[in-house]
Amino acid sequence: MSENLNGTVALVTGASSGIGRATALHLSAAGATVAVVARREERLRALARQIEDAGGKTLVVGADLTHAQAATEAVERVVRELGRLDTLVNAAGTMLNGPSDESPLEEWDQMVDINLRGLMYVTKAALPNLLRAAASSARSVADVVSISSVSGRFAAPTVALYTATKFAVTAATEAWRQEYTTRNLRFSVVEPGRTESELFDQKAGAAEGFTSMFGAVEALHAEDVADAVGHIVTRPRRVAVNEIVIRPTDQP
Repeated sequence: MSENLNGTVALVTGASSGIGRATALHLSAAGATVAVVARREERLRALARQIEDAGGKTLVVGADLTHAQAATEAVERVVRELGRLDTLVNAAGTMLNGPSDESPLEEWDQMVDINLRGLMYVTKAALPNLLRAAASSARSVADVVSISSVSGRFAAPTVALYTATKFAVTAATEAWRQEYTTRNLRFSVVEPGRTESELFDQKAGAAEGFTSMFGAVEALHAEDVADAVGHIVTRPRRVAVNEIVIRPTDQP
């Protein structure tokens, strides 16, 4: 049985596009007030208008989460202006794959900064507020959901650093799950396969590289992944969905 999210506050990173944007819309429709966080504020404002036109409530927070202070300030602003934090969805990410001997080191740094450090900075800042919500809310639970990837489950050529960051996200999520399970703070990871998003537009040849490894597939929509996130955070307190792998039907 699903619970609605009325009276809760969710923070979604990477909300300017793709899975983050779709998740913000999904959680708003479920009743949450949603703080949307990303660097591209103009896109966030357009998303906020869409949420508000549908009767939802939102807060736009422009921030570069690869800086620890910016991540902390973003979380503090959400709690200060919206009063609480019940759900964190870490959806910000980048994918810059290619032959390792040809890939610039700066691209590897960028993936580590966005996919891993940014996630850690936001999660660290959010923890006290999430624990407070879990202890005091009528639902008696709070959630952190991180978007990893099927690349967080197996290694493949030309995706070494992307894979490394996603393995790290999956591993950290499991460790945090064990650490906070007795305090009603649930940690979950969603690992999508090929999904229609801007990830494949960030570096020339990315889509072709995927097709060469796996063949042509009908990609998931961002809304499919958002639906998985929504399923996780609307379970009653007694139910913890720790991990969801979601692939296109015809992806090996």
